[in-house]
Amino acid sequence: MFDKVIRTDTSAAQLLIRVALGVVIWPHGAQKVLGWFGGPGLAKTMQIFAGLGFAAPATVALLVVEFIGSVLLILGLLTRVWALGIGISISICMALNHVQNGFFMNWLGTQRGEGYEYHLLVIGIALALVVRGGGMLSLDRLLSHAKDRRKSRIFY
Repeated sequence: MFDKVIRTDTSAAQLLIRVALGVVIWPHGAQKVLGWFGGPGLAKTMQIFAGLGFAAPATVALLVVEFIGSVLLILGLLTRVWALGIGISISICMALNHVQNGFFMNWLGTQRGEGYEYHLLVIGIALALVVRGGGMLSLDRLLSHAKDRRKSRIFY
């Protein structure tokens, strides 16, 4: 099972979307965990999500995915796991907060809130990473090749 999670190819496209997704998601985690970029920080984030009805373990899972998972995604370690986590969390965010505002972002300030077009892009990128893995320059690829080399020594 672990082999299927880390297996990937040498795709440069996977590298590019993996890094882009990690770089875009990490600041959201830093807002929630550290209070950076105008965010609420850990204590306030926990309070906000509790007020929305989220159990503490679910909120912690979100924080781990956005803050730690995005860094590991950039490095390409367990790419499929972190991409799936990001895809699930952004899907929940989209369903609860953005679908009712329509498709488009609120560029002109004329809508009640932001639409869900950004969320669809994140979901699409996350799914591509779940299907194909982290691609070139990923720790997944390095681990996968190391495991393959160990297996081949057994048979020769």
